[in-house]
Amino acid sequence: MTAPDFDPAFGQQLESLLRWRRDVRHFSARAVSEADMRALLDIAALAPSVGNAQPWRFVRIRSVALRAALADHVDAASADAARAILDAAVRTRYRALKLHGIGEAPELLAVFCDEAPEAGHGLGRDTMPEMLRYSTVMAIHTLWLAARARDIGVGWVSILDPRVVTTLLDVPAGWTLIALLCLGYPTDPSDLPELERRGWQAREPIADRILER
Repeated sequence: MTAPDFDPAFGQQLESLLRWRRDVRHFSARAVSEADMRALLDIAALAPSVGNAQPWRFVRIRSVALRAALADHVDAASADAARAILDAAVRTRYRALKLHGIGEAPELLAVFCDEAPEAGHGLGRDTMPEMLRYSTVMAIHTLWLAARARDIGVGWVSILDPRVVTTLLDVPAGWTLIALLCLGYPTDPSDLPELERRGWQAREPIADRILER
């Protein structure tokens, strides 16, 4: 089999894709087609995984009642987080942020890690069992890039209690929640993170995060 030729033009497009892969909280009402959702899940499964264990498990949330319950839970968790911020000015800025799009995103996807998958026969995770979760994160990132290439935005909702979400979704024991994702077409696409645009936190130079030994 001959490997494809990833030429410099492709490299530039890939860099552009990475720059425009942003966390989305504002979604239009336009539906994501079933064909696109199936394609995104198929592509997510191309992600690398420890021992080829493929521990990712996806739950598409179709129930209106479940969506409402998840939104209520996240809003309550966000309110708790705000109350824990001691600096009044920071607390006010926090409360002004839009932190999720659960209510309007056309698709809602929970991603779990199976902590004891039969696939892979345990290869590569005896000393680092967390590699299963890292592999699941790789699948999420792969899906995220594939979505952005189709002009579909993704928002990762993390202000929640995983135990509450796991109970609400009634998934098998031994699955660990990794992400709650909102998917849809963004109303205001940008190559800058929303938190940076809203003055919450600017990106810092990568040089400050590299050590040499």
